[in-house]
Amino acid sequence: MSIQDVINDLRTPIHDIHNLVRQLCVPLDAARLLPPQYRRNYAHSSGSDGVIDVAKVFPVLQRILLETILPTWEPALKEEGYMPLIQQYFCPDAFSNSSTAAGITALCAYSTILSLPTQQITLDILLRLTREYPIDRLYKTVSEILDAERRSLAWDDCLRNVFAVPSKVANALAGRAVPPPLGMSDYTNNLSVRCEFLLYTLSSTFLPVEDDVSLLTQLFMKLVGVGMFPSQLHLSPSQPSFFRSSFPLIRQRLRENNSSSQAYKKLWNTLLSSLPSLLTQQAVVGSLFASLEPSLGVSACSGGTISREALLLQGVLGEASEDTNLWQVITSVILTRTWSQNHARVFVCWISRNTRALEGFISDLLSIWANPDHIKYSLLSQHHYMSTLLILSITQFPYSSSQVEAVALSASFVSAIGTYIGHTDNSIRRCGMLLAEIVASRVGKSLDFGDWDGDNDGRGWAREMRELCTRRDADSQPLFEDEDDTGIHEAVSSNDGIESIPVQNLRLESEVAGSQLSGTRNIEIEADRGYDSDDSLIAYASPSASSSSPTPSELLEIEQDPTLHVGAKKVPRPVYLTQLGALVRGTDGLNSGEENHEAEKIEMALTIGEDLIRRKRDFGTELVENAANLVYGFIVLNNNYDLEDFDDKRERITIALVACCPKVAAPCVIEEFFKNQYSTEQRFVILNALAMGARELTSLPAYSSRPSPFPSKMLPPGLHQKYSAARLQDNVELLLGDITRDAVDKSREPITDKLPEFSRERQLRIRKAGTVTETIRRPNYGAVFPQFQSPRAITYTDVAAEYFIMPLINRFWVFLRDEQVREERTAHRDVLFQYRGAGTGLILNPVILSHLLRTIAILVHAARNGPQWLAVIAPEALELSVTLGSRQISSALSDQAKETSTVHSEKKNEAAVLTSALDLAIIILDGSLEQDGGRTLSLEHSVLLFSVGEWAGEVFKVLDSGGRVEGMGGTHEVDLRRAAAGVVLKFQELMSRWRRSMVDVR
Repeated sequence: MSIQDVINDLRTPIHDIHNLVRQLCVPLDAARLLPPQYRRNYAHSSGSDGVIDVAKVFPVLQRILLETILPTWEPALKEEGYMPLIQQYFCPDAFSNSSTAAGITALCAYSTILSLPTQQITLDILLRLTREYPIDRLYKTVSEILDAERRSLAWDDCLRNVFAVPSKVANALAGRAVPPPLGMSDYTNNLSVRCEFLLYTLSSTFLPVEDDVSLLTQLFMKLVGVGMFPSQLHLSPSQPSFFRSSFPLIRQRLRENNSSSQAYKKLWNTLLSSLPSLLTQQAVVGSLFASLEPSLGVSACSGGTISREALLLQGVLGEASEDTNLWQVITSVILTRTWSQNHARVFVCWISRNTRALEGFISDLLSIWANPDHIKYSLLSQHHYMSTLLILSITQFPYSSSQVEAVALSASFVSAIGTYIGHTDNSIRRCGMLLAEIVASRVGKSLDFGDWDGDNDGRGWAREMRELCTRRDADSQPLFEDEDDTGIHEAVSSNDGIESIPVQNLRLESEVAGSQLSGTRNIEIEADRGYDSDDSLIAYASPSASSSSPTPSELLEIEQDPTLHVGAKKVPRPVYLTQLGALVRGTDGLNSGEENHEAEKIEMALTIGEDLIRRKRDFGTELVENAANLVYGFIVLNNNYDLEDFDDKRERITIALVACCPKVAAPCVIEEFFKNQYSTEQRFVILNALAMGARELTSLPAYSSRPSPFPSKMLPPGLHQKYSAARLQDNVELLLGDITRDAVDKSREPITDKLPEFSRERQLRIRKAGTVTETIRRPNYGAVFPQFQSPRAITYTDVAAEYFIMPLINRFWVFLRDEQVREERTAHRDVLFQYRGAGTGLILNPVILSHLLRTIAILVHAARNGPQWLAVIAPEALELSVTLGSRQISSALSDQAKETSTVHSEKKNEAAVLTSALDLAIIILDGSLEQDGGRTLSLEHSVLLFSVGEWAGEVFKVLDSGGRVEGMGGTHEVDLRRAAAGVVLKFQELMSRWRRSMVDVR
């Protein structure tokens, strides 16, 4: 089997997991990346003996795995324990980490994952990649490319992908539930540490050549471009900073007096000098100065601390010298920015180690300090900083030295003193006066301006400067705090161990989740809770040799014993919807002895059906092609094998079908409801699927906030939870109760009265989708691929009228007509041969009919923001409500009412049906008031509205006078009275607004 054959086979549907595993092992074996546990069964299946080109083959395989294989096979692979084989295509394990093929695989994985939509599996892979294949490991792979041009391009692509990981994850997850290692703060900190470790590794292994430095130059150019070298003194914890993260390690490396430390310093100097842009060099140097000891900008430091920081600058920047390429950049950063007084001491302490460099620095500094524009326009902090630099630089030379005399006799210095003395600000004037006195004392002259007592107007700063002039920081011994060494050694040791990049005990979230799905049962044994006071339950010690009960581990071993399952067929886990449909609608006849196998099929379908359907929601057209078959298969199921949670799982699967594929599943469900072959329970599943699917499409809560009726206070917790859970029909009933209660209790003014510009557009006819769609051809701009817009998700308002409400109402009218015709044709026969349309399990039975009205009410309420609601949905649903609530639709119910009731014939209806019809009317009237203040319903459907008013008023009058309705009692009596009163109130509110505009047609 060749690699191309494997690619072609993986692109086609695969129905056997072992065949899939065999296909996946072929490229890994050819790339020498196949894990040892798979080599015995799947090795030597490649047709070629040579090693494949991983850079060409693996990107195609990775994309196929993420787009085709994992959406279908991920649960099955986790269950069988084959996920490590998938991860080997993206993040090779510790056995293969050091190989070149593993590094190329990781490079391709970064590019492939970031080019596709982010999913949970890709997040798990990114977590492994960032831990096991960081930037220093990727550098090793790229540096092995012989061609310099290809190496530079590959490294540029690698840097782009590595730096794009946190932003890609944050955008995909919208900032919610981002794994901490992939967050911007933690990711950039870890990246900074790995970059520093890369420098240390290169310096300690070999001397860098030009090509290697060019790759490091690209790396630091990228770090500067993404803002990893900020120039601020104070940063927030979320802002990335290279030196803040890596400074403890850099300090430790520079303190080591050995050959590796010297090579490390040389690499830093070479790297900074090789940066091609002056702005880039200034960013790195400025961030280095800003990241010095935090206490430098707070209070006065000892000479030992200043000397230590100066040695750090010398280790990173090299010796201060005018001959280096960095000197111009360093002096510009020092002289063009305002640093603290302690920073000035560090700068002078470092530069003073080279007398020639200090002379040049004083010359540049004096040109700025003596500039009239600087004296006139600079702030006081800038004056103090520049004056501090000049005073400390001058005092580094001995008394009466030629360098100090040159400054004293400089024309620019003498003229600047006069300008300073003439300044109007006393604090700035004292900067020039202090410098004049110090320079005069250094050349043996006496000068005293006086008035130096006190703390205001710069006098305190002047005393500090005089104190600093008495000693040189360069003469102090570097002070290293031992208490800080512990944390540094720990950081160094943890990063030195990074050389063995594969982490043996790495436990990612994906592996933990995979172990939970591997089929292992966790059996918890409840510990002994103490002494039981009932002595009658304590057994006596018996010398008989009775066998002890098996332990949980023994039970699990017995269950997994393969000898006990010889000949038993294991139901394969379906990965395609076609396989799921075959489990519930098998074409093979049921032979004798296969009943247990059939039960396992149905149990497997019920267990994974919902998850599989929802995962296929946005995955091509597979769900659309199989939705109808799945609807027929799951609705017709009966619990013939007493499976656990059968009803709940079947209902959730049907709801998932309606919510994920409404244009196909909803019409199929509606058509199945009006067939006479289903039981009451199955019809409730159909109606619940429509109601809950609509609520899910509208992003409304699918369950009521009210608890279901409490069954008993004496039940144990397990039985209490079982019997207190809402039944299939209870949830819809509770939801409808919440909706109608809110409609009756609300008293706020309609929103459309305040904001008429947001009034909904009415659509008189339901628009059908066009058979021909115009395609807009985008221009082709060279090699740029056209950007296709992803299809918009289907909302309930888009499909409510065309696929849910109107098909259900229209199909009911057709069904009711046929049922009444059948009853009329058999009415002249004997009672035994008369047709009854309201029998047990039939649609016109009050139990099912009331639930149908509740379902329509929930569908109408969820669609109230649709454009067809006012003109089409509201009047049609209101007419259905009035008809079913005011007339007996079956002769069986009419005859029963005549025998058991004494009220008027038009009120002889079951209480549940009447209550549901009134609830539907409340929802319609309330929605009409909210949408347009009831204008459309009152003016365009006046006759229907008056009918609703008369019907509700008569029902309320009968109930108020003590009349009874068949099935009335308990909660039905309270709900019926509330519903009748609510319709009357809504009707009166509409009449008070539009009575004068209505045409009397009675």
